[in-house]
Amino acid sequence: MSICTKTGDKGETSLYTGQRIAKNSLRVESYGSVDEINSALAMARASSGKPRIKKIIKDLQQMNMALMADLASIDAKPRITEKDVGILEDLIAELEKTLPPLKAFIIPGDTLCGAFLDSARTAARRAERRALTLSQSDESAVALQDKLFLNRLSDLCFLLMRFEETEK
Repeated sequence: MSICTKTGDKGETSLYTGQRIAKNSLRVESYGSVDEINSALAMARASSGKPRIKKIIKDLQQMNMALMADLASIDAKPRITEKDVGILEDLIAELEKTLPPLKAFIIPGDTLCGAFLDSARTAARRAERRALTLSQSDESAVALQDKLFLNRLSDLCFLLMRFEETEK
């Protein structure tokens, strides 16, 4: 099957659960924003020289695929679970223990990976705003765990950036 299906030529796309929807809908905006996070994470993973960071990022990318499926589905059981949110919270706690306390604002960009992680952080914040807007238009459109995951993801990206740029 070709990637060029021409089914979207009139401004619609198919959701994961099969429904057709406008390409500029809030739902598509939401999962498209998560897709942007994955791209920034891919660049961070490709540029990191730290195996532990690379593994964490790849795991995040896999979880983001589940999050995109959640946002691209109507009336489907959410794939992001409380356990997934807990994994992010555990990573946040682990990284916070290794980093010095913040005493000032940080300007990212000391490393290429750190810059990409900061880009992922800002993309996560945008995705969170898009998901919130979607849930305000349809309360059942975004699962609670998806909202929590996005909020924790941006925090984790910030800490990963700090770790990447502190531990040279």
